[in-house]
Amino acid sequence: MSVLGNLLWFFCGGFFSALGWFLAGILWSITIIGLPVGKQCFKFAALAAWPFGKEIVCGGGAGSLILNIIWMIITGIPMALESVILGVLLCITIIGIPFGLQHFKMAKLALMPFGAQIIYT
Repeated sequence: MSVLGNLLWFFCGGFFSALGWFLAGILWSITIIGLPVGKQCFKFAALAAWPFGKEIVCGGGAGSLILNIIWMIITGIPMALESVILGVLLCITIIGIPFGLQHFKMAKLALMPFGAQIIYT
C-alpha cells in the first residue's frame, strides 16, 4: 500500500516538496560550512519524494540544537509554512487527508531536521 501511496504522492505534489528540499540543499552547499546542512537537505529531499512507509524520530544533542536554530532562522520557517499550508489544503477533502498528514510530517521536519532519523516501517 505504501508503494501506491508514494506513487500518488510523487505525481500529485510530492515532486514539488522534494524540489524545495533539493533547492535548499544546493543553496546550503555553496559554502564549505554549509555542506553538512546541504547533505541533510538532500537526504530529506528523498524522504519528501517518497514519504509513505517511513517515520521520523527526533533526537540529537547540543550540536543538533545549534544547527536547528540556525536552520530555522534561515530556511526552516518558510519550508514549514509551505508544508503546513499544503497540508491544510489537502485535508479539506477526505481523499487528500493521507497526503495532508505527510505534509504535516514534513513541516515538523522542516523546523528541526538535525538529529532526526528516518525509520522504515
